Amino acid sequence: MTSLPRITDSHCHLDFPDFAEELDDVIVRASAAGVRRMVTICTRLRNEPAVRAIAEAHAGVFYAAGTHPMSAAEEPMATVDGLVALAKHPKFVGIGETGLDYHYTADSAEVQQRSLRIHIAAARETGLPLIIHARAADEDMARILAEEHRAGAYSCVMHCYSSGPDLARAALDLGFYLSMSGIAAFPKSQELRDIFAAAPLDRILVETDAPYLAPPPHRGRRNEPAYTMHTAKVGAEVFGLSYEDFARRTEANFDRLFTKAASAAKAA
Repeated sequence: MTSLPRITDSHCHLDFPDFAEELDDVIVRASAAGVRRMVTICTRLRNEPAVRAIAEAHAGVFYAAGTHPMSAAEEPMATVDGLVALAKHPKFVGIGETGLDYHYTADSAEVQQRSLRIHIAAARETGLPLIIHARAADEDMARILAEEHRAGAYSCVMHCYSSGPDLARAALDLGFYLSMSGIAAFPKSQELRDIFAAAPLDRILVETDAPYLAPPPHRGRRNEPAYTMHTAKVGAEVFGLSYEDFARRTEANFDRLFTKAASAAKAA
């Protein structure tokens, strides 16, 4: 039997309670679907030890940590030194997720912006990619990313991209990446698919954001890393490629952005 092409779930949350009873099985199912690598994301820094332990226990799992913008007002403010210290771990491969979310938490916009700039400074210092969550804050997000990039270059992925074309172009113009989640596979997401189709193929990643946003045919149920393949199949259609070619190209993109994870894979 021919094995499926290798792909990477560049953003998931394996520490969430949704996976507590069957994490090993979830990772086995992912591997069977060709998802040989996952980046599990810590959204509250006090949970970093638990997220780190998951990465340490599974060869194909890497991790990143930061303060999610919706939690920025509830959590102690991150520090550059603290994030840089975490980044010394061999399986720590990104800074975040961080960003701006004005959909539910616009009242904490100023705190979110301060937190975002701290994470950007840590990404710049460590050389690790920044992982951005953006919702209902396109103008401020584009402005801050550009201001900070002028102050010193850094790399970045706009995770679970579902904002408008202007923010996408602003991010791409800075050399950043856009990540496709299950939202891009929803039937009513043609405008979003058009945004991805207009982007350079060498700037595209795929992800689940599991346990959220399961793509068809699993929409409405818990998402998991194995379902990355369903989003990737839609991505292949968007770019007019075979699934194998799209998988190969997005793997190369991931390796180019997440260099620490790529180096670890080569050393294994």
